[in-house]
Amino acid sequence: MTTPEQGPDVPLFAPPGADPRRSVPAAPEPSSPFAAPSSAGPASPDAAPASPYTAPAPPYAPPPSYAAPASPYAPYGAPASPYATHPGVAAAHPATAPFAPPVQHARPPHEGVQPGTPHAPGLPDGTSAGSGRRRRALSAVWVVPLLLLALVAGGAGGVIGARLGQDDRLADAGLPAAPAGGGTAPAATGVTAIAADVLPSVVSIEATDAAGVATGSGFVLRQDGYLLTNSHVVASADAPGGSLVVTFSDGRELPATIVGRTAEYDLAVIKVKATGLVPLALGDSDAVRVGDPVVAIGAPLGLAGTVTTGIVSALNRPVAAGDETDTAFINAIQTDAAINPGNSGGPLVDASGQVIGINSAIAQPPSQDGAAGGSIGLGFAIPSEQARRTATQLIETGSATYPIIGVLLDSRYTGEGVKVSTEDVDGQPPVSPDGPADRAGIRPGDVILSIDDRPVTMPDELIVAIRAHEPGDVVVLAVQDGDSSRKVRVELDESS
Repeated sequence: MTTPEQGPDVPLFAPPGADPRRSVPAAPEPSSPFAAPSSAGPASPDAAPASPYTAPAPPYAPPPSYAAPASPYAPYGAPASPYATHPGVAAAHPATAPFAPPVQHARPPHEGVQPGTPHAPGLPDGTSAGSGRRRRALSAVWVVPLLLLALVAGGAGGVIGARLGQDDRLADAGLPAAPAGGGTAPAATGVTAIAADVLPSVVSIEATDAAGVATGSGFVLRQDGYLLTNSHVVASADAPGGSLVVTFSDGRELPATIVGRTAEYDLAVIKVKATGLVPLALGDSDAVRVGDPVVAIGAPLGLAGTVTTGIVSALNRPVAAGDETDTAFINAIQTDAAINPGNSGGPLVDASGQVIGINSAIAQPPSQDGAAGGSIGLGFAIPSEQARRTATQLIETGSATYPIIGVLLDSRYTGEGVKVSTEDVDGQPPVSPDGPADRAGIRPGDVILSIDDRPVTMPDELIVAIRAHEPGDVVVLAVQDGDSSRKVRVELDESS
């Protein structure tokens, strides 16, 4: 059966007796892909009845090929994405239309039509007149279950959506807390107690000059405003136009003046106008042993009130700090407590909270760019006994002296011991006439092997060992002259 808008029906199954190899002409494309078939009248009596096994062409099937419109917003074209694809990352989807054209499905044979009965005229909705009631009845049977299914799916979707949309906020967090009335807090012990006792007496120091600001640490030496620190911390403020500002643990900032300083021991005493300060006690550094626990307190990198812990890792470590014109020779206490730039001048205390050293220097591996680094576990402190003697001199006289033996040492010598120079340096003889060494019989070229049975192999070791004493002390030197060796007693003189 044909209509003005449709071609001959295409048989889905060959009727009985038909030749299955007979070719069937293809239906021509409709004039509009979305045009419904027109209502045609009954077929002519002369026309052959339509096969009961054929189905009409789908009224809404698209044409075989559909060219997408040129517009980027065509129904089957994907609009350009506003986000660029990351370089080197493949697109998540192929560059095809996100929606495929509808697929043409063959309709089943009309129900309610007996074999040999011609099809009723097509209706606008694509059904035949003879099957309308049955289709409506069949649809009614399925409507109720589908509605129930939709309600169940909607309810489940609502529950899932509500759970997904929860923000997990509560009216009361109800976090666990420590029980009330559990008794008094336990007394502070160990490092906690040491820090509580020492921190109020530790200060931060800012030294300002035309070049900028240098920072360091210090601590209260006397209750009437005397503070102890390193000489290199306050050196820039000692120049014309320089200034010092001291910050206490309670936040107070007070200007300070330099009472005295010595580059030879890298120590300085400064003073603020304040009373009632709490001084720290200077302990006995001679009683310190390797392995003793220690605590370093100061303001590394400007971070005031920093507390680090470690042990005494070595004693009598010769350290030469500073430059050629301002060199300090320190018979240092070595510690692995973290000491960084800014810790200089702060206290190194023992387990009782007494000061056994003044943090002064750190060891660092060579740097390619020359930049200063941080702690590598090798820090050095000036022993408290040395600090006590030097601070006393600075407070009483404004300057400090150090002991000497009156010889020049040969830094080029590489053998055992330390060799006395054989040449004058800048007009100064290798052995000072009528000096301590000269009076003890030491001559140019002699080799000093030890001081007080402490072997020395480098000039710095002999210097710091001598400066650990006071002028007037007597030391015993083992001296080698050629093949002979002897021990001599030397009374140390005072530097002029």
